[in-house]
Amino acid sequence: MSAPTAPTAPRPLEGVTVLDFSRVLAAPMATQILAELGATVVKVERPGGGDETRGFEPRLPHGESAYFFAFNRGKRSVALDLKDPRGRDVARRLAARADVVVENFLPGAMDRLGLGYDDLAAGNPGLVYVSATGFGQSGPDRTRKGYDTVFQALSGVMAMTGEPDGPPSKTGIPVADMTSGLWVAIAVLTGLAGRGVSGRGRHFDVSMMDVQLSLHALNAARLFALDEDPARTGTQHPGRVPSAAFETADGGWLHISGSDQHWVPLCEVLGLDGLAADPELRHNAGRVARREDVMTALRTAIARRERDPLLKELLTADVPAGAVRGVREALADPHARARGVVTEFEHPTEGTFRALRTPLRETDGAPPAAGAPPLLGADTDAVLADLAGLGDEEIDELREAGVIQDGGR
Repeated sequence: MSAPTAPTAPRPLEGVTVLDFSRVLAAPMATQILAELGATVVKVERPGGGDETRGFEPRLPHGESAYFFAFNRGKRSVALDLKDPRGRDVARRLAARADVVVENFLPGAMDRLGLGYDDLAAGNPGLVYVSATGFGQSGPDRTRKGYDTVFQALSGVMAMTGEPDGPPSKTGIPVADMTSGLWVAIAVLTGLAGRGVSGRGRHFDVSMMDVQLSLHALNAARLFALDEDPARTGTQHPGRVPSAAFETADGGWLHISGSDQHWVPLCEVLGLDGLAADPELRHNAGRVARREDVMTALRTAIARRERDPLLKELLTADVPAGAVRGVREALADPHARARGVVTEFEHPTEGTFRALRTPLRETDGAPPAAGAPPLLGADTDAVLADLAGLGDEEIDELREAGVIQDGGR
C-alpha cells in the first residue's frame, strides 16, 4: 500500500479576492504578483478593447500581446462598461464581496463613478483600497499625466544615468513603473495585515513620483551631507574604487567591484604588483583620491585579457565580479535555470508560452504557479454569477445591452 500523499500547502493569499481596475504596467504588475501568491484577481476591463496593452507590440504568432502577457498572468477577466450606470452597479456588487480594490485612474475619476474608497467602504468596511497614480491624490500636480520615462526625468533618475561625458539616459528597464508596482503590492499586503488586527480596511495613495524620489536614499544622503548634486558616473560607483565595467580583449565586458579585502587579490590576478604594494591604495579612500590613475591601470590590464577566463580567475580569488550579459545570456544561465526563473504556461490561443516566475520562493514548498493571461471577458459570466450574485437572466440582459462582454462574443 502506497503512503498517503502529503497535502499541498495553500498559497499565502488563497481566499483573498482582488478587484483590479488597473491597466498598463505598474498596478497590473502588482496584481499579477498577488495572483501568483494565490489571490483571486478579477481584472475589470472595458468591453471591445480591454486593457490598452492588449494592443501593444510585440505580437505573438496568434495575435496576442507579449506586453499584456508579461503583467496579467493568473487573472480572471470581466469586460464591464463602467460608463453605464448598470455597469457601475455591477462593479459595486463585486466590490462588496472583495477584499482588495486596486485602481490607477486619475484622482477623482473613481469618485465620480461612485466607485471611490468612501463609496465602496461604506458597504464593505474591511476593504483595502489602493490608488496608484502618477503624482498622488494631493498636491498641485495631482491631475498631471505621465509615463515611466517622464518620471525618470522629473525625479532625477535620468540625469544620473549614463556616462559622465554623455547625455542623460533612461534606464534599461521601466524602473519607474516596476518599482511603483512593487509598492502597490506592498500597500495591499500592508492593508491586509492591518485589517487582520483592526478588522477594518484603509485607502492607500501610491504615487509613482514619490516612489522614484524614495529611490534616492543614498543620493539624497550625499546631497544633504556634502551639498553636492549627484552626477552621472556611468558604471562607476561615486564612492568606491574599483566598481565599474571594464572591456576585455574579446569585446566582452566585466563588472568588477569589491571592498578593501579584495584589492590585493584583484591586483594579483591582473599582475599589478606595484599597485598591490602601494600602502596608499590599501584603503578605499586612497583609491578614490587617485581614481584616474587606478582606473587607467585596471583598464589597461583587463583589456589584455579575455572575459570568461579572467572572470574564472577573479571568482577563484573571491573577487566580486560578473560578466555584463544580455538578457538572453542571463536567462540561460545554469543558476537561473536551477532556480526556475523561467516557467511555462498554456494559453488557449497561443499555446505554450514562456514567462518569468515571481522571485518569491518558499524553502519548504513549490514555487508559485504561473497562470495564463485571460482572454478579454473570458470570466465575465462566471464572476458575475459567483461574486456578484447575478442570475442568468440578469447576465443575459446586461450582455444584450452591451454592458458586459464575455469571451468569444
